Amino acid sequence: MIRCHFARLLGERKLKISDVSRATGINRGTLTRLYYETAERVELDVLDKLCAHLGVGVDELLEHVPDESP
Repeated sequence: MIRCHFARLLGERKLKISDVSRATGINRGTLTRLYYETAERVELDVLDKLCAHLGVGVDELLEHVPDESP
């Protein structure tokens, strides 16, 4: 499972989805899906813009968490 820490990063920086959308040009719907971890795929350019805007690496934005089921 891939965990997205976008919501936590926004909270720490006291940013809103609309702020990030305006600053990066990323569609608000895409950011909302990342925020609620419902995105099924993410374009590399979106990850690049988010990481640059937030000043983080991909490893800080996304995390692989092994499934607990056998």
